[in-house]
Amino acid sequence: LILTKGAIMIEIIEVKTKKERKEFVEFPNKLYKNNPYFCPAITADELSMFDPKKNVSYEDCEAKYFLAKENGKVVGRIAGIIQKLYNNKTGEKRVRFSRFDCINDEKVAKALFNAVENYAREKGMNLVHGPLGFNDLDREAMLIEGFDKLSTFEEQYNYPYYPELMEKCGYEKEVDYVEYKLYKPEKYNERVNRIADAVMKKYNLRYGTAKNMTEYINKYKDGIFAVVDEVYAPLYGTIPFTDKLRNQIISQFRLFLNQKLFMTIVDENDKVVAFGCAIPSITKVIQKTKGKIIHPAILKIFKAIKKPEGVDLALTGVLPEYRAKGVNALIMKFFIDSMIELDIKWCETNLNLEYNSRIQNQWKNFKHERHKRRRCYIKNLNNN
Repeated sequence: LILTKGAIMIEIIEVKTKKERKEFVEFPNKLYKNNPYFCPAITADELSMFDPKKNVSYEDCEAKYFLAKENGKVVGRIAGIIQKLYNNKTGEKRVRFSRFDCINDEKVAKALFNAVENYAREKGMNLVHGPLGFNDLDREAMLIEGFDKLSTFEEQYNYPYYPELMEKCGYEKEVDYVEYKLYKPEKYNERVNRIADAVMKKYNLRYGTAKNMTEYINKYKDGIFAVVDEVYAPLYGTIPFTDKLRNQIISQFRLFLNQKLFMTIVDENDKVVAFGCAIPSITKVIQKTKGKIIHPAILKIFKAIKKPEGVDLALTGVLPEYRAKGVNALIMKFFIDSMIELDIKWCETNLNLEYNSRIQNQWKNFKHERHKRRRCYIKNLNNN
């Protein structure tokens, strides 16, 4: 697809070659060069996204990737993903857009979205929504507030002009997420401790234990993902995790886990009934390496993991039958105690659905601020 803009030619290219894949992955680093809030993705992980041998999501997904070029220079990128598990779950015909990045130019943005929308029509789809990745632990949602806040490693940063481009391309809000920054409590929360202790005794619960992180993962991974599948199933954009996808996610995040920030709550039969996980913040390390995990960077990452200044909340979950029993207090006690013990200054919650008051009410146990908002957009192709 070639469009003209005065004397400038916009060319939309489907990514197929090794060179084009590299251009696709590296474009955000160029677009956000010297931006103090942007955190690059890990280059090796993003390149693996294209390889069906490394990305097990292709067993349940189809995807196409596009570059926009002006007179040979990359000025934008976008991916279109058909997540078959999600479509089967909802009974809808959706294409997800992902990895959208673009210069501040309406014509470039429209050319990119036209490519994804044409792909959707070719596949018999009638809705395009996103930003969403292959699964719920992929990068998702567009920043619409908090452009002057440091991005977490798990998030995708974008410039303030992005939401306006989305509206000009005919997209509207489908759902918003809010994010909080929590600050280290000055002292242990006696009320939370009393509730946690009482819940432990009444329901014969305990924290899961293991000698090391490898043993911990092997011992509890199946139980944790079983909770994830049950708890997250009703939420927007989520899919069930296959065994292969579980293993891929563990492999991707294993390097960044600190056992002191990972907890499971088990019953008398050692069944996981709840869990919580935070990841040491590595944004500043990844910024310096521009997403390249080389030897000096690994040493700095290990240092950040062992003694983190801040952490990013990854996932928490409580089985429905335990929610009303006060089990959330056990999770709060764990994170409050961990922040004090490890002298962690702050915690980023990452994405909370705006209507999920049950989760957001937990943050009242901390000094906190709501400092970011993100949005997933949707467009009905039948209306165009």
